[in-house]
Amino acid sequence: MIRVLLVDDHALVRTGFRLILSGQLDMIVVGEAESGEQALQRVREHQPDVILMDMHLPGISGLEATARILRQHPQTRIIALTALDAMPTPRKFLEAGAAGFLTKACAAEELLRAIRRVADGGKYLSPEVAQSIALESVGVHASQCLDALTKREMEVLISTARGENMAMMAKRMHLSIKTIATHKYNTCNKLGLENDVELTHFAMRHGLIPMPAEARGPGLL
Repeated sequence: MIRVLLVDDHALVRTGFRLILSGQLDMIVVGEAESGEQALQRVREHQPDVILMDMHLPGISGLEATARILRQHPQTRIIALTALDAMPTPRKFLEAGAAGFLTKACAAEELLRAIRRVADGGKYLSPEVAQSIALESVGVHASQCLDALTKREMEVLISTARGENMAMMAKRMHLSIKTIATHKYNTCNKLGLENDVELTHFAMRHGLIPMPAEARGPGLL
């Protein structure tokens, strides 16, 4: 059972998250907090596995609360959340130790997928966040190419790099395999790539997915 703590200064947002999680057999909401200070207290009380942490909190910021919690409870997994139109630099929160970063505009299915992935020890970035991070660190040409991708094309790029085939993507995104194939073709065309291997190398090279340890040596990518 994944024990989840909700941290957001808007009660309506917390209620929405609670309703989404209440229908999951493998998750339970163990507490809520409306400020960074309150989050620190709730973590001590409830020992959650995963925290959904709003980045814009009164008092202690979400970034500071994340850093403090992970110093005291390094086993806790934190997913940072922010409004799409108020996205700060995601890299700062990942450097502070957050295991995931989502926008509040994400679908319920993506939120649940992110919780399960980070609870299992992985990391999760929404396509918008992954694109934002990539655009910070790539050259002008690559930045323009990534910026030209639609949200769905970015999702297909990241999903391909994570090892999903088109049938899996079609089922998860509620699209036809033909539509997924079209998105993949358009993605390859915009990035000047030829196949899944090149898409995966591109995604790792530009920080869209973590690079495996064995691939970090010089000359492999």
